[in-house]
Amino acid sequence: MRLTSEEADWLAGSAGKAHQLAMRLLVAAGEATGASTFVPIEFAHINSCHYSGQLSVDFAEYLLAEGATLAVPTHTNASLIDQHCPDLRPMERFTTEVAGAQRLMEIYEELGCSAMWSCAPYQEHAGRPEFGQQIVGSESNAVSFFNSALGARTNKYGDMLDISAAVVGRVPLSGLHTDAGRLATHEVAVELDDAVIDDPMLPHLLGILIGQTVGTSIPVISGMGRVDEDGVKAMAAAAATSGGVEMFHIAGVTPEAPTLHDALGGRPARERTTVDSDALQTVRSQLSARSSGPVDAICLGTPHFSITEFAALQSALDGRPISPTVTMLVTTSRAVLAELQLRGWDTSLTESGVQIVLDTCTYYPPRASGVQGTVMTNSAKWAYYAPGMLDVHVAFGRLADCVESAVRGEVTVAGDWDAL
Repeated sequence: MRLTSEEADWLAGSAGKAHQLAMRLLVAAGEATGASTFVPIEFAHINSCHYSGQLSVDFAEYLLAEGATLAVPTHTNASLIDQHCPDLRPMERFTTEVAGAQRLMEIYEELGCSAMWSCAPYQEHAGRPEFGQQIVGSESNAVSFFNSALGARTNKYGDMLDISAAVVGRVPLSGLHTDAGRLATHEVAVELDDAVIDDPMLPHLLGILIGQTVGTSIPVISGMGRVDEDGVKAMAAAAATSGGVEMFHIAGVTPEAPTLHDALGGRPARERTTVDSDALQTVRSQLSARSSGPVDAICLGTPHFSITEFAALQSALDGRPISPTVTMLVTTSRAVLAELQLRGWDTSLTESGVQIVLDTCTYYPPRASGVQGTVMTNSAKWAYYAPGMLDVHVAFGRLADCVESAVRGEVTVAGDWDAL
């Protein structure tokens, strides 16, 4: 790589050992991706703060001990624990994991990160980068959302590399940081009627299908025409889960795709996939192992619930109590909880039996308290990951289905699924 004199000095250790280590990792990443230069960044959302073993703690302790500082505003991804609810993953059962997660949260706040602890930082003003900004993302759904919905520019940065970029304020100029690297190569043509396009489950199912179909390519979705921000969030999460999709375009919706032609950069698509109702039904059957019988838990908020999703939940519940046999967990961020409290919704939800979870996610192992047996969710990401990670049976449905199931204590799925 061609380094500036300042960057070369950092690599030589002029700014201290922490800065030097960060530069060594970033130079290695640049060489691996074929970059020749670095580009400055303006923002970082990091996953190094999530406990994944002793190495994550050791690396963070080293940065802190060596006086590392952050070059850009840096926000934290979801942790392993909910600091407001220690019973979710009790210390006495998971001593090593909980202690490690607590220490990591302390370190990254001491380093100067904002204590967002959310996988959906774009739902907060401070965590919402602007079009064209060069940034660092690490959480898969956030990377896809940043690139696709907002037009900010980031590759997916793994643990230790993300915080290194935040320390240095640079990343290799490659991939999605470049104009050419953001062009679509694969068209996903949606051939569905309006009722299906407006169905709240479509983005979840379509995201899974896209990930399975395109892998790590950049797709452009044609024929969709409209989708709200929660839908884009769901699609970003699902496509990054079943594949490695770090960016997608929706023709006429996302900022770099006013037309199909623009998204493809004037080139023909290398591949074209058609999506019809049969394809969606196949995905739906893959995500749901249960369509009837007792339900033990409801898990919502993967990615973290937005205020508009809470409004829909509040309306669907309508003050009804959750069945005493069901644990209902809804995960969100501290910022969204603050908005709930202003509206008084947290009280009404709690009175119905909803447990609001902060800082973490319920599909992470070790398994959260109450998450067992048959678990229902409206999140394709949760449904895709949980069977293998938590050894549970998943029932997949719309938010309204999840609410009815929670109230009745048994899996309840609306019959109009057949419309898909």
